[in-house]
Amino acid sequence: MRVFMIGYGQAGGRVADAFLEFAKRTGQNFVINAIAINTAKSDLMGLKNIPMEDRVLIGEALTKGHGIGADNELGAKVATDEIYTIQTEVDKRGTHQVDAFLVIAGLGGGTGSGGAPVLARRLKKLYEEPVYGLGILPAKGEGSLYSLNAARSLMSFMNEVDNLFLFDNEVWRTGGETVKEAYRDINEEIVRRFGILFGAGEANEVGQMVVDAAEIMNTLKGGGISTIGYASEGIERKGALKKLFRKKGTMDTLDSVTRITSLTRRAVAGRLTIPCEPSSAERALIIAAGPPEELSRKGIEKSKERIEEMIRGTEVRGGDFPVVKSEHVATVVLFSGVSDIPRIKELQEMGAEALETLKGVTGEKEREYKELMDTNGNIKPLF
Repeated sequence: MRVFMIGYGQAGGRVADAFLEFAKRTGQNFVINAIAINTAKSDLMGLKNIPMEDRVLIGEALTKGHGIGADNELGAKVATDEIYTIQTEVDKRGTHQVDAFLVIAGLGGGTGSGGAPVLARRLKKLYEEPVYGLGILPAKGEGSLYSLNAARSLMSFMNEVDNLFLFDNEVWRTGGETVKEAYRDINEEIVRRFGILFGAGEANEVGQMVVDAAEIMNTLKGGGISTIGYASEGIERKGALKKLFRKKGTMDTLDSVTRITSLTRRAVAGRLTIPCEPSSAERALIIAAGPPEELSRKGIEKSKERIEEMIRGTEVRGGDFPVVKSEHVATVVLFSGVSDIPRIKELQEMGAEALETLKGVTGEKEREYKELMDTNGNIKPLF
């Protein structure tokens, strides 16, 4: 799948930057264009792989290039004020080769959580290509304000995109790491999974049942929230004779079938990008990636049968992603339209606690509190 990638805010820009590094390292070509948008000049300058001409500073008259902190209402206002500037940057790069847009943002801060839904709405209005979101949820230790921002931005973002991928920092950050190390490791986990998902549709090698961009988009059709599971293992490269037999289709060994089915089980049972109950999914897609001789059509079919029995919906697609020089076999399982997500409920509760703190404050803050609640006492989306 050929993607126009837009990293919005600090976290979004870092992830987009990591995607470009991954694409260069692996020789993949699924990123057609990539731009980073931010209100903080220092964040843009800290990127390593996105060219300078693709780094867009907005809101400079208001922020002087110093960012807006965790004020996502201000982030939404800046995006609205600067939407034509952003639109011009997208138009300059063209979309004729693009299958979809991917807007990436951290949902706990200000610039990305406020601006990403505004941008997604504009892209959907102007272009025929689907617009997907990748929202990164804050860890619990980042504070109640970040949880409140995430709860509000999540609802707005989900309403404006064709499908929203979620990645939960709380699940992926490990103890003993510095903040820099944690972000690097988390970003690598993100791009590894999406690299297979998006790269599969652009494979140069012929596999047994190659996934194309249409299958990915059909799995994501219908909206809602998506999560991705991943598992891999190293392989011993086989001799030339065995590779020849596999290529001719005379060999689909028990080992290769078992490996694919086992990796699929591990991908589902391991850490998903957002923990949820897979049985609540409407649609699913399985991709097996690795050297062509190590991939098994039968293994993919058996894995599809297992996922079909697991999810609520009936649409399960599957295929392979041949990577000739890979020393690993990996599976990615995409669950689309999931609804049973405990973390979202938890974010709502943490955000409500933050609002209760505001409730005890008189005057201006009390008015702000009332504006953030709907008539049923629930947290409102940003817009």
